[in-house]
Amino acid sequence: MRRVRRAIGWSMLAGSIAAGALAFGQGAAVEEVVNLYSSRHYNTDEKLYAEFTAKTGIKVNRIEADADPLIQRMKAEGANCPADVFISVDAGRIERAAEDGLLQPIKSAVLEKAIPAHLRDPDGRWFGFSKRARVIVYSKARVKPAELSTYEALADPQWKGRIAIRSSTYIYNQSLTGSVLAALGPEKTEAWAKAFAANFAREPKGGDRDQIAAVAAGEADIAITNTYYVAHMLTSKKPEEKAAAEKVAVFFPNQKDRGTHVNISGGGVAKYAPNKANAVKFLEYLVSAQAQAYFAEGNFEYPVVPDSKLSPVIATWGDFKEDELNARVYARNNAEALKIMDRAGWK
Repeated sequence: MRRVRRAIGWSMLAGSIAAGALAFGQGAAVEEVVNLYSSRHYNTDEKLYAEFTAKTGIKVNRIEADADPLIQRMKAEGANCPADVFISVDAGRIERAAEDGLLQPIKSAVLEKAIPAHLRDPDGRWFGFSKRARVIVYSKARVKPAELSTYEALADPQWKGRIAIRSSTYIYNQSLTGSVLAALGPEKTEAWAKAFAANFAREPKGGDRDQIAAVAAGEADIAITNTYYVAHMLTSKKPEEKAAAEKVAVFFPNQKDRGTHVNISGGGVAKYAPNKANAVKFLEYLVSAQAQAYFAEGNFEYPVVPDSKLSPVIATWGDFKEDELNARVYARNNAEALKIMDRAGWK
């Protein structure tokens, strides 16, 4: 799906702070609002915001950018920050915002009941609202599913020159390696990362869609990707994307032990939220049946609320066991995971 990016340039930060504060302030003076700083860039989220407003009468104002510039903006704005809610597409950056003191803890019986404990901050500073499993995709023509088992097994010599994956600089891979670090410890994780990187079919490049395309084109036999990218390609209006996705299949690793790694898209209430009550209402809306169904249908994500309906596309892959390591643990492991990947030659 096309992603709309409006990232905030570093040189324009001071001006954007003033402009954003003015725009949000004008809205707050005349109507009920909730102000979002969001790194979700999905066109399909427009409907989500519209439905929240229709349900509550609260207007959604938002500034969209990548998470790191938004975090820096919140730091620069300090107590004058107009944001009520910060939203990230991964646990690593939302935990970074929490550790930087940019989020405030809240107590919500609605959120605590709806969201499993491993998908929210134990201190109540952030909550996961959708999941994306990081899976193995494999060539239907060249790999048998019986050959696959765990992330760790991808370090075996049989996969030499057969693996495609994006760069270690992408936080999805840092979180995956952070989960391996939690399971194996630093020494075994480093040994795994070195052997894994030695099996790459090419230098890491591109995004997850590019890894799927590489497998379809025969450049690699397997790849690591988030599930929703596969679903988007399967339903793409671009014939070449759909054709590529139809040449691969999805495998959920580690089903006989800890389970498949899942990352989250989540949110928390900003430290200086001027509309805190509305912020909490917005977060609670995101675990409603309506919103959870929308995450599934609109962006092919897995809902966090158990027994929620899945998109028919991802439902065809069947149920899977997910790693219930608390997202805060692998998020806090990101920095060490990146050092390990760099030493391993995973660039």
